[in-house]
Amino acid sequence: MQHLVDTTNLNRLQIDYILNDAKEFKIKKPIALLRDKLLITLFFESSTRTRSSFEVAAKRLGASVVHLDPSRSSTNKGETLEDTFANLCAMEPDGVIIRHEENTIPQQLAQMQLTSVINAGAGNDTHPTQALLDLFTIKEHFGDIKGKKIAIVGDIISSRVAHSNIRLLERMGMEITLVAPPSFMPQSNLPQVENLEEIIDKIDVIMSLRAQLERHATPVFENYDEYAKKYCITTELLGDRDILVLHPGPVMRNIDISDAILDDKRCKVLEQVQNGVYIRMAVLKLLFLDS
Repeated sequence: MQHLVDTTNLNRLQIDYILNDAKEFKIKKPIALLRDKLLITLFFESSTRTRSSFEVAAKRLGASVVHLDPSRSSTNKGETLEDTFANLCAMEPDGVIIRHEENTIPQQLAQMQLTSVINAGAGNDTHPTQALLDLFTIKEHFGDIKGKKIAIVGDIISSRVAHSNIRLLERMGMEITLVAPPSFMPQSNLPQVENLEEIIDKIDVIMSLRAQLERHATPVFENYDEYAKKYCITTELLGDRDILVLHPGPVMRNIDISDAILDDKRCKVLEQVQNGVYIRMAVLKLLFLDS
């Protein structure tokens, strides 16, 4: 495998390799397996967790990392993204880790076959390593996840995390229900409800998403407080139920998840961040050593 554009690029054996390697890396830090590799990060959208996680993962494996700031690149001088990418590849990196606001850009660059392309998030559709780390976090908690029920809650239509997780978690045997107002809901054959209370006694996992009211031309809610009244994950909502709570970050406190739940042992937000490093280490190992 040369590229990771979406989890659909991975077969089940490769997914198992990634999960197993991540588990091993979490137990014991590896030797510098990628000491001779050079990676370039190219982020056209802001990122804290994903960019830092990839850079930490690469450096833990001994790779060198160069970050190109697109705001200072030649794309601001009229150069096409494809030409910028081709010029970077002429410097012979082993891979480029890219985030872009357009859904198709990672696939387009991968098709140029100049170097390995790793998608760090594209548009509202793909974020493969986030889906893999979410899968890892859920499996770490439950073990066997086949038949486990997850509610994905919030601005689903705008979320690449949601779309990537839907494809991967459904494939791995989880039962998914989408929870959102109609205008936040994508076209889908999955079960859909507007109120989480309707299914709260039937689920094992809640994946809360960041409310992205700014992405909607027609406002659904007047403000975030109004949104929070219906979709914030609170102690009143969860009660004493044994439900795992996930969020890809950044969390909008008391809008997506309450302060109390963020401090609750059922909430795995920081474990997701920790696991993201190990998953990305495993992805890099698969791409550069095991292919």
